[in-house]
Amino acid sequence: MVTLAEKGAYLINGRELVPEGPGEKEALRAKTGRDVSREEAAKNTIAYGILEAHNTSGDMKKLKIRFDKLTSHDITFVGIIQTARASGLTKFPIPYVLTNCHNSLCAVGGTINEDDHMFGLTCAKRYGGVYVPPHQAVIHQYAREMLAGGGKMILGSDSHTRYGALGTMAVGEGGPELVKQLLNQTYDINMPGVVCVYLTGKPQKGVGPQDVALAIIGAVFKNGYVKNKVMEFVGPGVASLSADFRIGVDVMTTETTCLSSIWETDSEIADFYEIHGRSGEYRELKPGTVAYYDGLITVDLDQVKPMIAMPFHPSNTYTIEELNVNLTDILADVEKRAAVSLDNAVEYSLRDKVKDGRFYVDQGIIAGCAGGGFENICAAADILRGSYIGNGGFTLSVYPASMPIYMELIKNGCAAAILETGAVMKTAFCGPCFGAGDTPANNAFSIRHSTRNFPNREGSRLQSGQIASVALMDARSIAATAANQGRLTAATEFDGPIGKYRYHFDAKIYENRVFDSKGIADPSVEIQFGPNIKDWPAMCALPENLILRVVSEIHDPVTTTDELIPSGETSSYRSNPLGLAEFTLSRKDPAYVGLAKDIQKAQMALMEGRCPAEEKPELKAVLDAVHTKYPDVKRENLGFGSTIFAVKPGDGSAREQAASCQKVLGGWANIANEYATKRYRSNLINWGMLPFLIGEGALPFANLDYLFFPGIRTAVEEKVPEITGYVVKDGGLSAFTVTLGELTDEERQIILKGCLINYNRVG
Repeated sequence: MVTLAEKGAYLINGRELVPEGPGEKEALRAKTGRDVSREEAAKNTIAYGILEAHNTSGDMKKLKIRFDKLTSHDITFVGIIQTARASGLTKFPIPYVLTNCHNSLCAVGGTINEDDHMFGLTCAKRYGGVYVPPHQAVIHQYAREMLAGGGKMILGSDSHTRYGALGTMAVGEGGPELVKQLLNQTYDINMPGVVCVYLTGKPQKGVGPQDVALAIIGAVFKNGYVKNKVMEFVGPGVASLSADFRIGVDVMTTETTCLSSIWETDSEIADFYEIHGRSGEYRELKPGTVAYYDGLITVDLDQVKPMIAMPFHPSNTYTIEELNVNLTDILADVEKRAAVSLDNAVEYSLRDKVKDGRFYVDQGIIAGCAGGGFENICAAADILRGSYIGNGGFTLSVYPASMPIYMELIKNGCAAAILETGAVMKTAFCGPCFGAGDTPANNAFSIRHSTRNFPNREGSRLQSGQIASVALMDARSIAATAANQGRLTAATEFDGPIGKYRYHFDAKIYENRVFDSKGIADPSVEIQFGPNIKDWPAMCALPENLILRVVSEIHDPVTTTDELIPSGETSSYRSNPLGLAEFTLSRKDPAYVGLAKDIQKAQMALMEGRCPAEEKPELKAVLDAVHTKYPDVKRENLGFGSTIFAVKPGDGSAREQAASCQKVLGGWANIANEYATKRYRSNLINWGMLPFLIGEGALPFANLDYLFFPGIRTAVEEKVPEITGYVVKDGGLSAFTVTLGELTDEERQIILKGCLINYNRVG
């Protein structure tokens, strides 16, 4: 089904593979009639060509990328624009689309959500952007329909910014990276590795894009095979997939922790652009005659079966057939893993959902950028046609990804077929993906064609004693399960027809409702602020010496951004930095906020000219111990704050608030064995936090310990490779070593200044 090569591979004429290793030169010479250099062949990937066209550094090893377009949604664009405004923004220099698909319920926090929308509309008018009102489209579907272009690059403040199937290399990052683009700065990365995803065969009936995606994720996530690399989809199997199918696989590449993705393009993609009235944006993309890849994933589409990703991660994958045959063992294993993820905070069970030897689920959701596509919903309608979901506890909700898709489903009768079953059709909304819509009952089990199934991702609140769980599945198998009133069923068991529907895109909906400035700014427009929209608090520069208190210690194998700052009920506070910070780590470590604020008092006292030890008497002993070895440390060259330790933090969302909330509570650093994603590490850096790395093994410190980092500012300035810190305990100093990893000169300056705002601040 999915196999991984131990080394790289060459691709000849887009179809024939030659594995890296002994005899590669001879094999290449025999097939091409010439000697082939690995370095030159590496330049023949699709990814290399696009990156080269957007690189401004002149050095393809050290990239400085300028993107063609930017996208954000309504729980990220307020903070981004506020940061850019504080840095002197006068006009959006490139097309910037503000969508409203996350914070669009307007049911939490009174009028807070709609205030954010009006902020976005007035900013689009003032600075020359595009504003997509709530319920019109989810961010990524609008980008596919209206923004993508062959050979283009798009940067979005949402982790699932992936339009590779359309020939667009797209990257999801935290808000500060978009701020840099708005200020005519660059996205700075080392040239990423490029991994070939070689597709063969054709999916069997009942197998959908989520099945293929989950099979790949299950094979590559845990071993980091594509981490921070570009996945390039090629091979004869590509032609067997529709544009919608490719899009459905592509959007899920985020869950592999890759940097981005790109696909070879053909007439199927040309047809997609023509349908959407943008045929001029199509560009044929394919690798050069001989292309070298840093890794090889081979996917035999014939062998892919309906998949399920069990709680609590998209990589926890099984075939549905395998699960149904081994229910007792697999469910027991999931319960065991869940106990670790949930810290045994609540009772969690799945085996009680087995009735007469079959597993029954409580809810089905087909939604968002992954599930809400036209073909997914049409296929679900065909499978559901003539069935009903029952009048018991099972529910099914379907969210088309855009209003044009919804309209076409009404016109072709698929919407009616779904509604007749007792299912509910809803408007475009990302809530089911991040915990703000269709929250199940306590201990309920939801199957969703969406992007993630982290703990509490479905909206339950662990701190209130509630837990439900999500499994990821394809829309087709969700429909087959719904047709059996909740009995887990693979769509390959459905023996009826699944039709092929022609899509007709109606642009009038957007023409009549979306505000498009056409890039023309109007400085006379007053920005509309709601009372919950707050400026970022003032942040100071990095001091020469730091005393940090460890205020959270997390030993889970991976810590998600949902655990660092929850989604769902916090969404209404994304435009209020201090209000949102109250939720930091609330689901993982409820003591964090109080402990962070407590040590922050010392820094506040310092900034006000008062003695920190008077604010926190225990600091006297800490300072006394520091002075035994470093007598020159004094108020003028000292700072106080907090840090957390996590084994591998930052998997999941691109949300910058996972870092900024720590910063506004006085956080100066994270300490980790590794960072799960580049985007989380970048968020830390852009908020002026030190991304410390420490070797695996027993930690030299524990939660609530004080750490002292002498000369940390000088160490950052002088690029010191190893940094000595001390655990301050029992009147003494115990040394340990950390590193900062690779930092660009600009990133060092951002940390030294204290944050990106300070780095760019005008006046």
